Amino acid sequence: MSETATTAVLSAPQGTSAAEVLRSKKDHITRAEGWRRRGPLLPALIFMIVVTQIPFVFTLFYSTQSWNLVRPGSRHFVGLQNYADVVRDSQFRQVAWHTVVLIVGTVLISVVLGLLFALLLDRAFLGRGIVRTLLITPFLVTPVAAALIWKTTLLDPVFGLVNFVLRPFGVHHIDWVSRYPLPAVMADLVWQWTPFMMLLILAGLQSLPRDVMEAARVDGAGAFALFREITLPHLRRFLELGAVLGAIYLVNTFDAVYMMTSGGPGIASSNLPFYIYQRAFLGFDIGQAAAMGVVTVVATIIVATLALRLIFTSFTGKEEAA
Repeated sequence: MSETATTAVLSAPQGTSAAEVLRSKKDHITRAEGWRRRGPLLPALIFMIVVTQIPFVFTLFYSTQSWNLVRPGSRHFVGLQNYADVVRDSQFRQVAWHTVVLIVGTVLISVVLGLLFALLLDRAFLGRGIVRTLLITPFLVTPVAAALIWKTTLLDPVFGLVNFVLRPFGVHHIDWVSRYPLPAVMADLVWQWTPFMMLLILAGLQSLPRDVMEAARVDGAGAFALFREITLPHLRRFLELGAVLGAIYLVNTFDAVYMMTSGGPGIASSNLPFYIYQRAFLGFDIGQAAAMGVVTVVATIIVATLALRLIFTSFTGKEEAA
């Protein structure tokens, strides 16, 4: 027994066994070690609380107020009236549907394209490093710059590259952004998010046991059977994780909508963040904008929590099975 442990036993109250003293000493050391490890994280935790949680508390407070900036002195408590108005707002429901279409469409297309590119890069061929770098590049472009590239360089009705490429097929001078505003925004987001999905899926492909693939080939399995029975089940967790992370981020999409369409024509391409911005800073209705923000955050937290729980359950189940 060490000197420290001996001292602890000798100084213990009468009637306390040596095992209880040592157990108490071990618990004390464990707590101290835990605080020592958590200590460096406290500044980050405090910063997160100040930047995110305190503003959210203020948002909750403002959501119970009737406050329009164009009517000074009109602020007063209305309880849950703003939330009732949000539920009855047909434009809010339409914008929420646009947000769902934008997220689901972008995520699905990005995952499919990312899977195809990952399967391509998983094979050895001449110039693979250059191709990989070029495919990753869109993810490194800032969202505002990407939106401007798509609006002015690719989809412009007069000088756009899309019309130039489609001109031999009889397609020319189409204003894609005005005629198809929501698909135009989705095209920009797919272009930016496909590299992220590709990298995530490529990591999953490279973690696939090669001996299993070789054994299946020896047994006579074809390429499609290998993909369906081995590769795709192995990639399921990575596909789900990429879809959830992409959806969580795309809920907050604002810059692409603002730079490409400004939510128009009308609200044809408006999503929840942009509609809340319009209600707060163009309509000056702080109370209703705050209520919309709270509803959006709560709905996002619920969906994200359920999705992440399913994914973590999938990961845990796979590890236990292994």
